[in-house]
Amino acid sequence: MPQLVKGGKKAYGWSIVGNDGRIVIPPDAFNEYGFKEDEKAFLIPGSRRSGGFGLATPRLLEDSPIFRIFLAHPELSNFQIPEGKPVEIRSKIYCWLTIRGKSVLIPPDLLKQYGIKDKDRLLAIRGSGLSLSFAVKGPIAEEAKNHPELPVY
Repeated sequence: MPQLVKGGKKAYGWSIVGNDGRIVIPPDAFNEYGFKEDEKAFLIPGSRRSGGFGLATPRLLEDSPIFRIFLAHPELSNFQIPEGKPVEIRSKIYCWLTIRGKSVLIPPDLLKQYGIKDKDRLLAIRGSGLSLSFAVKGPIAEEAKNHPELPVY
């Protein structure tokens, strides 16, 4: 996994959004974050700068301040709403999905809310350790375009 710039974040590679909204989790990221097939995970909004979203499990978030957002919304944290249904909290979109076949399937309308379209290239980045980031724009994604060694999934 290359570090794009000295002292910067490391990238796992590019994930291409499938026609059906499927996004592959790069194998190294899948292992590093300890994701499991058929595990429930949250989509959390990415930064304004990079767009996209983060993918995190309750296990990864449980000791973090962001988990308070989920605890304040038990319909989301307890998976009581339909899978993939967006929940707006403080003008940001959250939802839950199931990891299947080392990928996630995101409904097209939800992708649109995250500013993502079919065939977009999302840069999978090691984030804070709380979530795997999928960036759609910004300086990190621009720098990644100069690294042809990054795998594409």
